[in-house]
Amino acid sequence: MTPADVLKLITEKDAKFVDLRFTDTIGKEQHVTVPTRLVDEGFFKDGKMFDGSSIAGWKGINESDMILMPDPATAVIDPFYEETTLNLRCDVIEPMTMQGYGRDPRSLAKRAEAHLKASGIADSALFGPENEFFIFDNVTVSSGINGCAYEVDAYEGAWNSGKTYEDGNRAHRPGIKGGYFPVPPVDSQQDIRTAMSMACEEMGLKFEVHHHEVATAGQGEINVAANTLTKKADEVQILKYALQNVAHGYGKTLTFMPKPLVGDNGSGMHVHQSLQKDGKALFAGDKYGGLSDIALYYIGGIIKHARAINAFTNASTNSYKRLVPGFEAPVKLAYSARNRSASIRIPWIANPKGRRIEVRFPDATGNPYFMFASMLLAGLDGIQNKIHPGDPADKDLYDLEPEEDKKIPTVCHSLDMALDYLDKDRGFLKAGGVFTDDLIDAYIELKMKEVTRLRMTTHPIEIEMYYSL
Repeated sequence: MTPADVLKLITEKDAKFVDLRFTDTIGKEQHVTVPTRLVDEGFFKDGKMFDGSSIAGWKGINESDMILMPDPATAVIDPFYEETTLNLRCDVIEPMTMQGYGRDPRSLAKRAEAHLKASGIADSALFGPENEFFIFDNVTVSSGINGCAYEVDAYEGAWNSGKTYEDGNRAHRPGIKGGYFPVPPVDSQQDIRTAMSMACEEMGLKFEVHHHEVATAGQGEINVAANTLTKKADEVQILKYALQNVAHGYGKTLTFMPKPLVGDNGSGMHVHQSLQKDGKALFAGDKYGGLSDIALYYIGGIIKHARAINAFTNASTNSYKRLVPGFEAPVKLAYSARNRSASIRIPWIANPKGRRIEVRFPDATGNPYFMFASMLLAGLDGIQNKIHPGDPADKDLYDLEPEEDKKIPTVCHSLDMALDYLDKDRGFLKAGGVFTDDLIDAYIELKMKEVTRLRMTTHPIEIEMYYSL
């Protein structure tokens, strides 16, 4: 879509406003709204000035002016606003150079795609994340100097089997680890997931499947078609926006938080990925699982740099409450064609043109632009340096003998551990100028504030364990 096409769409839909969207360092979507009378051909050349100092981890107040540069190809009518509004995704531009801001996630994703092409290895990379989530009916949280508490609730929650409701307790609900995937009425959220899927389609995504996930209390998954790196990161933001707003309209609340429940499965974001060149699938071959040497080296790079990647793919302190054995979370850095306990799986594909790998440790609390770019750069490092991942792991990795278990590396067990690995293993990220020391340092500083806040907060479990000592 060209600027002229966008202006035509505004006229056809009688849009009153244009919403400019961009993503901050931690991955939260931000926006500013302008009237359509200010949008003309020149708007797509000049952009919209804004204050970058108000975005955490970005500019100081002494150099705050930045430009939101709209991408006309991303134009879509927002289905959630009362007044007709057209959304445009933006790159963040430095006004002095008119280049993408070094800490802007979308500009970084474009640098990663340019680096891929410049490498000569491939001309595009496809990413297909599987976003899992919980839909709750009520969430309360409090945190203060003398205590903290939270509670989530959902009619579907197994803990409500004995609760008395005014209109009766109908008993049909999935038990703990019992949600994959019975038909209604046990699955009470078929209709809301369908509405979410339709909203995704309305916003330009290609819906493929939705279903209830393993956990009780409304865990679900909605998948849309794969796309190239920057576009797919855009689509993750669109999907999260669409799902949370549909839930809100239904009087419910949706979270992509990895581990909101204790003792049941958490929500991940398995990421399918592959490389193409001149229309050829570079991951298809005659090696293990139908993979090529390039694919195996790509896996080798992911495994080598996994703990540094964790800082982006598992970017919250809560992420590491999911990455524990026993809840289908892949903590072992191994690969397999069948074994879902491995952190990298090779899905069975009927057509070799669709050959890909599935990295299973990420979750949706990370910044998708950083996530996809960091995995791509790790994979390219593996290809360029021919890092073989070793033998596949076709055993149940949760049931190994102790000596065998010690030989297989694991993902990080905490966010501060991941940030430490990122600090020490950053060279592969700086290839082609994709990530910079400035961005990495700022990211670590921002995320360490989250780590410190959690460290200094007394936890109810600590009262249970230590109060009477």
